Amino acid sequence: MKKSKIYTMKTYLVTLILLVTCSFTYGQDIDYNLNGGYIANGYDLVSYFLGTPMKGKKEHVYQYEDIKLKFTNQSNLDLFKNEPEKYLPQYGGWCAYAIGAKDKKVKINPATFEITDNKLYLFYNSWGTNTLENWREEGATELKKKADINWEQLKFENN
Repeated sequence: MKKSKIYTMKTYLVTLILLVTCSFTYGQDIDYNLNGGYIANGYDLVSYFLGTPMKGKKEHVYQYEDIKLKFTNQSNLDLFKNEPEKYLPQYGGWCAYAIGAKDKKVKINPATFEITDNKLYLFYNSWGTNTLENWREEGATELKKKADINWEQLKFENN
C-alpha cells in the first residue's frame, strides 16, 4: 500500500512540474501593436469590415485579453464580443508587409488596410512609402506565407 502512495505522489509531482513548465511556454503574451495604448491606433476593428475604418470613441472602450480596443458604437462593440477572432488584425496589428518581407515589426497607418479571406491586414504608409502597394506588387500570397511563418517567432518578442 505504501508503494502505491509513493508512486501516486511521484506521478502528481511530475504532472505538476509539466503543467508549470507548459504554462511558461504557452502563457507568453502576444506582442500586440498598441500605439497610443490601443490596437489599430484606436480604430474600430469592426468598422473595417463594414467598409469604412473609423476611430473608436472613449465611451466604447473594451478590454480583450491584454489589449484595449475602441469602438464607434455599442453595436460594433457587441459584434466584436461575439466573434473577437473574426475582427482582430493579423500579426498583432503590426504591418503585414514588414512581417512578411523584412521579418520585423513596424507600426502601421490604420487607414491603410486590406481585408482578404475575411482577415484584416494593416500596413505602414508614411514618408512616401505605402507598404500595401508593396504587398500587392511583390505578391501578397507569397508574402502572406512568409509572414505567417515569421509571425510564429515574432509574436512573443517585445518591440
